[in-house]
Amino acid sequence: MHSPELLKGTLQTIVLKVLKDHGRMYGYEITQRVKELSEDRILLTEGALYPTLHKLEAEGMLKTETVMLGKRVRKYYALTPEGRSLVKERVSEFVEFIRTMGNVLQVELH
Repeated sequence: MHSPELLKGTLQTIVLKVLKDHGRMYGYEITQRVKELSEDRILLTEGALYPTLHKLEAEGMLKTETVMLGKRVRKYYALTPEGRSLVKERVSEFVEFIRTMGNVLQVELH
């Protein structure tokens, strides 16, 4: 499992990319998809995920839809057009950061 400090700076990028690739999702669904994609190495907590979702929503990157399931309320998140355009930029920026860190740490990345 990766340290929370490493994840903190990448969580917005992860959330944006997962929503771009999978469309409308609710919080638990996002955590499970990230867990699956990371082969159980990234386990998002509610305490990390929901503030990130709320921040992205406040910035206009996400829109929400509330659905009643019986007596239960489920809040779905999806990218806005602004959020969609940001994903590519954020992913490219992160990939470049990984390359830079590889150089700084003098390790080969595959």
